[in-house]
Amino acid sequence: MATKRDRLSTYRDKRRFEVTTEPSGERRDARGEARFVIQEHHARRLHWDLRLEHDGVLASWALPRGVPADPDRNRLAVHTEDHPLEYIDFHGEIPKGEYGGGSMTIWDRGTFEAEKWEDAKVVLRFHGERVSGRYALFRTRGKDWMIHRMDPPLAGEPLPEAIEPMQPSEGKRLPTNDDAWGYEVRWPGVRVIALCDTGHLVLRDQAGDDLRSRFPELFAIALELEGEPVALDGMLAVFDDQGAHSPQRLDRRLGAGSDSEIRRRSRETPATLIAFDLLHHGREPLLGLPYSERRERLEALALDGASWQTPAYHRGDGKAFRAAAVERGLDAIIAKRLDSAYRPGAISRDWRRIAV
Repeated sequence: MATKRDRLSTYRDKRRFEVTTEPSGERRDARGEARFVIQEHHARRLHWDLRLEHDGVLASWALPRGVPADPDRNRLAVHTEDHPLEYIDFHGEIPKGEYGGGSMTIWDRGTFEAEKWEDAKVVLRFHGERVSGRYALFRTRGKDWMIHRMDPPLAGEPLPEAIEPMQPSEGKRLPTNDDAWGYEVRWPGVRVIALCDTGHLVLRDQAGDDLRSRFPELFAIALELEGEPVALDGMLAVFDDQGAHSPQRLDRRLGAGSDSEIRRRSRETPATLIAFDLLHHGREPLLGLPYSERRERLEALALDGASWQTPAYHRGDGKAFRAAAVERGLDAIIAKRLDSAYRPGAISRDWRRIAV
């Protein structure tokens, strides 16, 4: 019968890519702690691979939504086969067509102390650069486990489950104190709040419904954000061949029924998320920051992909901005006070929809 080491050797040969070679056997530091690594894995779906040095191999779990920072939010951990110890230093490209094909980077590494190691439960304390503290891994069914943070939550606030959009009031005239305002295009489409959290996307419309299943082309925004929790305010639009928003195409996307129809239409008429505000970043809520600072931080994310973009806004010079909107055939612009906070659900004079 093949030994565990034989099976690992065969598995390594199947993968056929370069890794850094380490001496066989388990290494521990002066305190007797074993090593761990968390690898960010951009395969068919973004996930994180947790590997723990144990009994001469790397015990491994795939974390579709990463490591929880809050004890109230357990996350799925799928138990995978053990890996050879040399994989603890692997980073690079796994060829397409191979098992786990895609790019892999080291997201965190360090040591851990195992307080308990049983067939269905592992309790340990991490000492990493990003992950530290006591965690438990426990089996729920078959290969499905959960990972739970046992220590108090990390500093800051977790990404909220929903944010009600702030709304502009109606106006006909430009503000008199022009330098205190910023101006944006009034984009057509469906207003949405995009909640991106470690490879997971929620796309809520103003009624609170989640539209993510109808727009699979937007899932890849999690790859660009590299798992960083982010809340975006924006519009969901579908453009025609001339680059103008097409309400008819958007309605067809929203009305698609079967999964096959949704996938086909996402390829034929892809949607675009037009992000114009940043409401949460990491574990920091940004609702109380001035609009101008939120926009600066949004632009620093450099979100520019096949299905998402961050258009520029303009500080002051409202007359020229409105004239340009008239020339482009737009129906309205949005004026926002540069010092205004974001007030979820409010209709505010700090934001004004000005017809052109």
